[in-house]
Amino acid sequence: MSAALEPQDFTALYPVSCETLERLSAYAAILGEWSLRFNLVGRESLADLWRRHILDSAQLVPLLPPSCRSLIDLGSGAGLPGLVLAILGVPGVELVEADSRKCAFLFEAARVAGAAVRIHDTRIEAMPPMPFDIVTARALAPLHRLLPLAARFEGPQTRFLFLKGERAREELTRARKAWTMTLACHKSRSDPRGVILELRQVFRHA
Repeated sequence: MSAALEPQDFTALYPVSCETLERLSAYAAILGEWSLRFNLVGRESLADLWRRHILDSAQLVPLLPPSCRSLIDLGSGAGLPGLVLAILGVPGVELVEADSRKCAFLFEAARVAGAAVRIHDTRIEAMPPMPFDIVTARALAPLHRLLPLAARFEGPQTRFLFLKGERAREELTRARKAWTMTLACHKSRSDPRGVILELRQVFRHA
């Protein structure tokens, strides 16, 4: 088993300013504290928090187009990946989370980390449909159930970035029975079993 990723190891992979590293560290600290009480993330993952959560979220940054001005993170939970992306400087980040306790965490974590985000304490289905440049989700739902939710926020240039595990291919096979899409599949840098599904031009079959 590889050693846990430390903050200095993270900066070797993704160089950030000292200020940004401090803000990420503040987020990591409060995530660890709240998770012990509210099980925001799996407790076993806290032993390698910088790899399992910070790096896992940050690896989306190179996939964002330079023109990105808006991003919506569905079922944001502990702020992964949306809040981490906002800390890293991604503009126009909005987080959607229906669990009131998780929303309380998001508000406090955003305050502590100095992250400019808009937090919606509501179900995804209750959000008014509107286009975003980027739609993200992590551990929210299988792809065939995720796409109807995500499609509410699709515009002509929207990219969907979904962090998925070892069943990604199986999920794609099922989703393609009802949806067409342009797909790029990227290997995860945080989990050898994981992938990032980058989808564009997503349409439900007639």
